[in-house]
Amino acid sequence: MTGGSAEPMEELVAEPAVDERLRRWRLVLGGDPADGTGHVPAGRDAGMDAALTALYGKGDQDGRRPAAGRDRAGGLGASAPSVARWLGDIRAYFPAPVVQVMQRDAIDRLGLAALLLEPETLAAVEPDVHLVGTLISLHAAMPETTRETARAVVRKVVEDLERRLAVRTRTALAGALDRSARVHRPRHGDIDWNRTIAANLRHYLPEHRTVVPERLVGYGRAARSVRKEVVLCVDQSGSMAASVVHAAVFGAVLASMRALSTRLVVFDTAVVDLTDQVDDPVDVLFGTRLGGGTDIDRALAYCRSRITRPAETVVVLISDLFEGGVRDGMLKRVAAMQAAGVRFVALLALSDEGAPAYDREHAAALAALGVPAFACTPDLFPEVMAAALEGRPLPIPDAAGQGITDMPTHR
Repeated sequence: MTGGSAEPMEELVAEPAVDERLRRWRLVLGGDPADGTGHVPAGRDAGMDAALTALYGKGDQDGRRPAAGRDRAGGLGASAPSVARWLGDIRAYFPAPVVQVMQRDAIDRLGLAALLLEPETLAAVEPDVHLVGTLISLHAAMPETTRETARAVVRKVVEDLERRLAVRTRTALAGALDRSARVHRPRHGDIDWNRTIAANLRHYLPEHRTVVPERLVGYGRAARSVRKEVVLCVDQSGSMAASVVHAAVFGAVLASMRALSTRLVVFDTAVVDLTDQVDDPVDVLFGTRLGGGTDIDRALAYCRSRITRPAETVVVLISDLFEGGVRDGMLKRVAAMQAAGVRFVALLALSDEGAPAYDREHAAALAALGVPAFACTPDLFPEVMAAALEGRPLPIPDAAGQGITDMPTHR
């Protein structure tokens, strides 16, 4: 091939890449006359552009900077059928994670929460944790015709979470409970031979090539009875919606383990004990009331009154720590529970969203008591609970979010 033929070949290769860039920029900019792309969407791109225009084409109505392509026309209108069609369109054009982002933007930017009370709208959405939080906050206003559809949407999200989290949680906690139940006078069938050999290596007899097991280590038979008690104390203020959803799922998983006694308490300025519904996360979620104030002191007072075996109890407070009640009272109750032998864990969030805004003064005060407050992902929660049940240091994500550090136990 001669040098003169290379230049046309380079143009043929580069041209599709240029066109693809113009196409993407056109979809981002939205056809503003000054966007400079000169690209006209056609076919599937035209449908994608229309779906984006309906949501982002009018700019932000609360005074913030509008999206690129502010001159776009369109909108979803206040019609449930038109919203349902739009929801169907975005599911056809975009992957599920993008659909979920667009749904959240539609609810926030265009005030579509009320339209989620319409069955045809609700049936068209892509279920996710954030949508569940919105539905739970609206459930008191739902017409009867919508409630069953809403429960079906919530149940789908809950079942997806359970499939992802349940096996790992049960495995991690079962191991922790077994280890915490080891005894030193086990029956023959309960001997943990690996740990017994390790504990007796100094009694090795070279001439007989054997270890004399002077001290036996084994598992107790307490697995058939309750060994540990867990209290989940969950803030149901509006900012904690995703945490409430995950706490309900984990509550059901923990309650399914015979060796654990699980209590689930939710609170705002009032305290509601949902332990009798903990087996069904959907019932739990529809028993919550997202929003309102926060009285952590009152919630902890209730939890403390229900603890019968402090040395065998783990209390998990899930809250952003903004206290509307007695500020010093919360810290005094935590200190009192610790003094009685309770293992206390404070989670700023139980979600994949990282730490929310939180009361840093309260977080620092808890840390001074030996109770670090940190945001916990659902994937990390089983490890946190296993460490708490065993009395081990908690695996805490480091400040950079790039690893895990251990927090020493203070008992």
